[in-house]
Amino acid sequence: MAEQNNTSEQANKEKSGIPENVVYVGKKPAMSYVLAVVTQFNNGAKNVKIKARGNTISRAVDVAEISRNRFLQDVHVENIAINSEELQNEDGTKSKVSTIEIVLSR
Repeated sequence: MAEQNNTSEQANKEKSGIPENVVYVGKKPAMSYVLAVVTQFNNGAKNVKIKARGNTISRAVDVAEISRNRFLQDVHVENIAINSEELQNEDGTKSKVSTIEIVLSR
C-alpha cells in the first residue's frame, strides 16, 4: 500500500508540472522540508533545488544547512541564485519579492 501511495504522489507531481528534484519552501516547519530534501537524495537524485521567496528565504537557508550538516554530510552547495520577481497584488498594484534558489549536489 505504501508503494501505491508513493506512486500516486509521483503522478500528482508530474501532473502539476513540479519537477521531482525541487522543494518549494513555505510556512511549514523547516524539518518538513528537510525530510523532503533527504527523501529526494535517498531516492537517487544527484541534486536537489530548494526554492523560496519573500519571508521564507531564511527558512530555505535553514533547510539547506540542516540537511547538509545533520543528515547528508556528503552533500555540498553547488549554486545559490538570488533574484526578485514582480507580482501583482489583488488590488492591482505591483510589488517586488526576493527569491532564492539553493542547489545541493551529491
